[in-house]
Amino acid sequence: MDFPFDVNALFPERITVLDNSLSAGRKAHGRPDPLLQISTVIDELGKASSKAQQLPAPITSAAKLQANRHHLYLLKDGEQNGGRGVIVGFLKVGYKKLFLLDQRGAHLETEPLCVLDFYVTETLQRHGYGLQLFDFMLKHKRVEPEQMAYDRPSPKFLSFLEKHYDLKSSVPQVNNFVVFSGFFQSRSGTPPTPLTDQGMYGFFGPIEKSSPKKARGRDQTVFTDGKRSGSAGAEGSPLAVHSPRGSPPLSPSASVISPIPFAQCGILPQPGPAPARRGPRDPLLPAQRQLQGKTHQFSK
Repeated sequence: MDFPFDVNALFPERITVLDNSLSAGRKAHGRPDPLLQISTVIDELGKASSKAQQLPAPITSAAKLQANRHHLYLLKDGEQNGGRGVIVGFLKVGYKKLFLLDQRGAHLETEPLCVLDFYVTETLQRHGYGLQLFDFMLKHKRVEPEQMAYDRPSPKFLSFLEKHYDLKSSVPQVNNFVVFSGFFQSRSGTPPTPLTDQGMYGFFGPIEKSSPKKARGRDQTVFTDGKRSGSAGAEGSPLAVHSPRGSPPLSPSASVISPIPFAQCGILPQPGPAPARRGPRDPLLPAQRQLQGKTHQFSK
């Protein structure tokens, strides 16, 4: 793509990295501000890219680049157009906060580096320019292709990734982004396992799902001094109490109360309600008073 101004003077390097400042380097003394010309290049490239991808509107423009923290890699061929140079293509990347699904269907919140737009002029395609541009970005960002997410990649771009970087197996997503299986393998750490896949837990730690007897035995065991009773917790025994130090172990059939003093085991009786106070003795009935008098006379 050629322009009515000197591209080589505007972009001294073969590949120029632009950010939201739209600055391609130091301003030459005596030259006008190149911001307008740089904006023209970006806008025209964005229009050509949207047309090639059959998008309703450009997703790359100078105004959008200024409003976001994205990087635009611009590739030129300085020998064409009578030595004034032409623009070959561009690659725009940026970090996006995404909610993705891994191979198991678990949700993952992440913020990877994303390819947001990629375009090479139709007349200059299949000459290795796209690969030069993409490799430069990977080295500049120190990232691997499988660690990135791709925003609405065209079939031609997907073929490019498969041919040059062996990216084949994509993981389906509910948004417009495409990620490959290596994206989740290369990330440090793993997402938490769903609750249905975790082991059940008893009182004292994890147990196997298929061992309800072990769960009963463990939950019925009572600890003393931080130790577990050796023979206690047997199946069929409703309660196992660890006897104090120096006392003989209890047999399963023995009473768990009488041989062990409560205070020695740290079990104290709970104070109950005070007994009701009895009122004064009821007066004797007349018949009882008469009988009592006869008994007194008889004893004299």
